Amino acid sequence: MSFNTKLTALAVGAFALTQAAGAFAAEEVQWWHAMGGRNGELVNQIADGFNKSQSNYKVVPVYKGNYTETMTAAIAAFRAKKQPHIVQVFEVGTATMMAAKGAVYPVHELMVDSGEAFDQSIYLPAVISYYTTPDNKLLSLPFNSSTPVLWYNKDAFKKAGIASAPKTWDEMFSASKKLVASGMKCGFSFGWQSWVMIENFSSWHNLSIGSKENGFTGLDTEFKFNNDKVAGILQRIADSQKDNHFRYGGRRGESLPMYTNGECGMWMNSSAYYGSIKKQAKFDYSQSMLPVDKSAASSAQNSIIGGATLWVLRGKQKSSYKGVAQFFKYMSGSEVQAMWHQETGYVPITMAASDLSRKQGFYNKNPGTDTAIKQLSLNTPTPNSKGLRFGSFVQVRDIINEEMEALWAGKKTAKQALADAAKRGNVLLRKFERANK
Repeated sequence: MSFNTKLTALAVGAFALTQAAGAFAAEEVQWWHAMGGRNGELVNQIADGFNKSQSNYKVVPVYKGNYTETMTAAIAAFRAKKQPHIVQVFEVGTATMMAAKGAVYPVHELMVDSGEAFDQSIYLPAVISYYTTPDNKLLSLPFNSSTPVLWYNKDAFKKAGIASAPKTWDEMFSASKKLVASGMKCGFSFGWQSWVMIENFSSWHNLSIGSKENGFTGLDTEFKFNNDKVAGILQRIADSQKDNHFRYGGRRGESLPMYTNGECGMWMNSSAYYGSIKKQAKFDYSQSMLPVDKSAASSAQNSIIGGATLWVLRGKQKSSYKGVAQFFKYMSGSEVQAMWHQETGYVPITMAASDLSRKQGFYNKNPGTDTAIKQLSLNTPTPNSKGLRFGSFVQVRDIINEEMEALWAGKKTAKQALADAAKRGNVLLRKFERANK
């Protein structure tokens, strides 16, 4: 056999081996997400668990920045036909995703088309209702759902002579006064301020955020958060800055160090900061339900969720979508969800995961970690407290943040800031309505 013949035979053999290897190679499923830090590590752990559980598909998680950056990147990628299979989108992007006709592959369709048995009744009602069509069909898969809670420094409370976590806003200011008197730099702060102090304050007190059942029943909605109840508490908080009861620390989670380093004794933000607080805080801490403003309501209604779901985008290889469906079933399993809940503080998205966490003794060993679940299921949701579904709300939140920062800076009263936020926000609602008629 000549040298050239041998070379040709080797090349053919190598090609055959490559083709054989390719035939058995796992098909990739791209997952873009917004989970950084410890949560990002857990996302990788979930994907790795699925990948090891079977050999047909390989889920590849890719961190794309914060929620806004991840959603923006996915939209741009879809236009360039370079989209991932799965993208994590925060709850206020729901209306925008629903309007992206032709881009989204609804989960209820995905499961049927893939031939995967799927029962959406296993998910917690307070979570799944946010992401279903009017006829109760699931659009995106619930993944990381949370609600704001009141975090407090138990050691600081003991030093200041505070017996228990505040249950009302009057008690919040009273506790803040004692904390500052005991040597703390501030009584309380909060993060994700639109979510905590506009959206959840309204839901917690059964106040309308907007018309048309907070946007659930129509695009021709208008904001209603510019009312005396919301203005009253925000003005009171702004005025308390002079006594260091409240200190502003940023729009999202930037104020976390103010709590974990012992600067502020209380912090209102997502239950999902559990993992970070557990890692960073050098003091005894706990969480409690949000305080009630007795001038706004006699008792609490229920809080609403934040966090994100996993949306499936069209335009990928048909065969790969069965992998997406199988991955969604895997990550909805009680073992995976119980781990995710216990490690992060996000609400378990299934009843089975909640029951498993209870059986494992997690709530007994970690008092307060079921606060989020209690808040979400405190009462049957009303049209004012089942959530919100406004178009362009990502941009509206930026407007609300700007107006609230003008309030904290003393440039506007709460009444004026809220009026301006509603007026500017309504302009975006009308643009969204016209674009999606």
